[in-house]
Amino acid sequence: MEAMLVDCVHNSLRHFVYKNAIFMCERLCAEFPSEVNLQLLATSYLQNNQAYSAYHLLKGTQMAQSRYLFALSCFQMDLLNEAESALCPVNEPGAEIPNGAAGHYLLGLIYKYTDRRKNAAQQFKLSLTIDPLLWAAYEELCILGAAEEATAVFGETAALSIQKQYMQQLSTSLGLNTYNEERNSTSTKNTSSEDYSPRQSKHTQSHGLKDISGNFHSHAINGSVSNMSFYNTPSPVAAQLSGVAPPPLFRNFQPAVANQNSLITDNSPKSTVNSTLQAPRRKFVDEGKLRKISGRLFSDSGPRRSSRLSADSGANTNSSAATVSGNVSNASKYLGGSKLSSLALRSVTLRKGHSWANENIDEGVRGEPFDDSRPNTASTIGSMASNDAKFCDQEDETMLTAGTAMSAQRITIGVSEILSLLRILGEGCRLSYMYRCQEALDMYMKLPHKHHNTGWVLSQVGKAYFELIDYLEAEKAFRLARQASPYCLEGMDIYSTVLYHLKEDMKLSYLAQELISTDRLAPQSWCAMGNCYSLQKDHETALKNFLRAVQLNPRFAYAHTLCGHE
Repeated sequence: MEAMLVDCVHNSLRHFVYKNAIFMCERLCAEFPSEVNLQLLATSYLQNNQAYSAYHLLKGTQMAQSRYLFALSCFQMDLLNEAESALCPVNEPGAEIPNGAAGHYLLGLIYKYTDRRKNAAQQFKLSLTIDPLLWAAYEELCILGAAEEATAVFGETAALSIQKQYMQQLSTSLGLNTYNEERNSTSTKNTSSEDYSPRQSKHTQSHGLKDISGNFHSHAINGSVSNMSFYNTPSPVAAQLSGVAPPPLFRNFQPAVANQNSLITDNSPKSTVNSTLQAPRRKFVDEGKLRKISGRLFSDSGPRRSSRLSADSGANTNSSAATVSGNVSNASKYLGGSKLSSLALRSVTLRKGHSWANENIDEGVRGEPFDDSRPNTASTIGSMASNDAKFCDQEDETMLTAGTAMSAQRITIGVSEILSLLRILGEGCRLSYMYRCQEALDMYMKLPHKHHNTGWVLSQVGKAYFELIDYLEAEKAFRLARQASPYCLEGMDIYSTVLYHLKEDMKLSYLAQELISTDRLAPQSWCAMGNCYSLQKDHETALKNFLRAVQLNPRFAYAHTLCGHE
C-alpha cells in the first residue's frame, strides 16, 4: 500500500496535479508516518506554492533532505536566518551542506541577501566546483563581480569533473545490468540442468517470465531490446508426446525460420510426431558458429537415421504416445541416463533449428541399439556446448566493453560541446555585468546562429546596446527577443525603458498590456506599465505601478531605481 501511494504522489507531481498529490500524500503520512514521507508531502506543498505549509511541517526535522526543504521554504518566506540555521546548524559547525551544489547555491543566495558578499561568492564557487553545469551560480558570481574568466571555470577541470560523474553513473548502471544478466543466466542454468516433469516445466516458465519482466527495463535502456518476443510458446502436443519439458526461456533468442530440410514430408504418424516436435523454434544469435558446431558433430555420421527411417512408412505405424515417451527414456538410458547427457541434449535442442532429441525418439520407435561407433557423442556435445557458452560469454564481455567505450566517447564529446558553449555564454555574461558592453556583444556574436537567436541571448544583447545608449539597436534586439520567446519576461523592464526613451508611446502601451495579460504577478509587467504612465506625464500613477513591482519582489533592484527616477 505504501509503495502504491508513493507512486501515485510521484505521478501526480509529474503531471502537475498538485492538489491530488497533496491529498494522497496526506493519506500516506497518516497511514505510514515517517520523515521520508513528510519530505514528499513538503515537496508537494512547495511545488504548489505553499511554502508556509512545508515550513510548519518540517520544523524540527533533522534529516539532510528535510533540512534542505525547510531552508527552501524559509527562503521563500524571507526567513533568511532560519534558512541559514537549517543549512548550517549552530550545534554542528562542521556539518555537510545538504543536497551538494544546490545546497551551496541556496546558502550563497542567503549570504548575498544578508549582505555577506565574500561568503556568498565562496558558496557559489563551491557549488560550481561540485556541479560545473550549475549556470545560475556562475551568473550570481557575475552579478557580484567575483566571477573568474569563463575559460577557467568551464575548462579542463570542469570537463574532468563532469566526465567522472557521468562515468560513475554509467558504471553503476552497467553493473546493475550485469548483475541482472548473471542472475537471469544462473536461474536458466539451474532450470536447464534438472530433469523435468510437466508440472515443473510450468513452474519454471512462470519464474522465467518474472526474471524477464524484472530485467526488461535495464535491457531496454541499453538498446538491446527491439520489438522481439521474449519467449517461445511450446507446442502442447510435443510436451505431451515426448515427456520432455519445453526449453527454458532465453531472452537472447530471436525468431528464426524453421529448417525445412529437417522436416519429414511423408504422411505417417511418425512424421506427424516429428513435424510437431520439430516446429519452428528460436535459434541462438550467432548462427554461423552453430553451423560449424553442427558440422563437427554430425559430419561422420552419414545420412541421418531419421531420414533413413522415414522411407520405411510401414514400420511402427500404430506407435502410441506412451511408447514414444517410454522410448525417450530408453534413449536417455543408452546415453547414460545422467543429468549431463540430458543437459547436452537440451543444449543442442536449444541451439539448433531442429531438435536433437527427436532423433532419439525415432531410434526408440525403431528399437535399434545405440550405435557404438560414436561412444563419446554425449561428452562431445557437452564439451562443445560448454565451449560455445564460454565463447558467447567472451563475446558478451567484448560487446559490453565496446559499449562502455562508445558511451565514454559520447560523454567526452557531449561534455566538450556543452562546455565550449558555456565558455562563450559565460564570458559574455561576465563582460556584460562588468559593463564592457562592446566586448560582450563581440563575444555573443561568436555563438552559433541557433543559440544567438534565443530569447535570453537577444535580451542580453539588448541590455548591452541599452548601456551603450544605442536605443535603436536595443529596440531591435528586444523586439527579436519577443518574437523568439513571447512568453519570456526577461529584460522586458529594460525594453520598456528603451521605448520610453524613443517616445514610442503606442509600442510601449501595447507592450505593457501584453505583459500584464501574460503575468500580473511579475515585477517586469508593472515596470512597463509605470513607464507607460510616466511617458504620459501621469507621475502619480506611474509611481504606484513601480511600488507595485517592489511589493511583488522586494529584491527586484530596477523597480527601486525607477521609483527613484519618478
